[in-house]
Amino acid sequence: MFNSILSESVTIENFLICMATSLVLGFIVAFLHMKTGKSNKNFTTTLAILPSLVATVILLINGNLGTGIAVAGAFTLIRFRSIPGNSREIMNVFFAMAIGLAVGTGYVAFAALFTIIIALVIVILDLIKFGDGKAEQKILKIVIPEDLDYTECFDAIFNKYLDTFELRQAKTINMGSMFELTYLVNIKNETNEKDLIDKIRVKNGNLKVSLTHPLIEDEL
Repeated sequence: MFNSILSESVTIENFLICMATSLVLGFIVAFLHMKTGKSNKNFTTTLAILPSLVATVILLINGNLGTGIAVAGAFTLIRFRSIPGNSREIMNVFFAMAIGLAVGTGYVAFAALFTIIIALVIVILDLIKFGDGKAEQKILKIVIPEDLDYTECFDAIFNKYLDTFELRQAKTINMGSMFELTYLVNIKNETNEKDLIDKIRVKNGNLKVSLTHPLIEDEL
């Protein structure tokens, strides 16, 4: 069942089978990403086409060592001209590449079964919200004037709107005329984030306040 459909030379029939399979499986990966994560048009299109591109490259190599080394160098250049995404996007890129590698080596049935199994696991984990914590941690950054004592300044606001808060960093900015405070916080379920930010702006004189997810913070 899992034997390769390819022989020493690639026929037009085998090529068309590999292309059709990789495109179908690529669209499955793209559709799965759209339904289980945040997506944009460019990245979703990339996921749909990537398996067929990888499969084509593997078909062209077909045991040729020199071609394989040249392709590895080309992939290295592409890697350093790309923008790293979040963990879900990186996983789906590897998912699509694994499909392309399997199809490109002729293991079409293996690629189809592998795609179905991984897709089912992803859907199940998403449905049961695997890995979700009781409260979503976010990063709260507040800019304050240098003459404002920040040690307990926001405690009353935080106790009202947050489950937990921890000061992770305090640093000077604008030539020492201001402080930037970085908190790791868990927001209460019933909290309106705009109300929280508005209360902080009253305290810090309407200076900059930002509230971001840790993963987004890593990408900025």
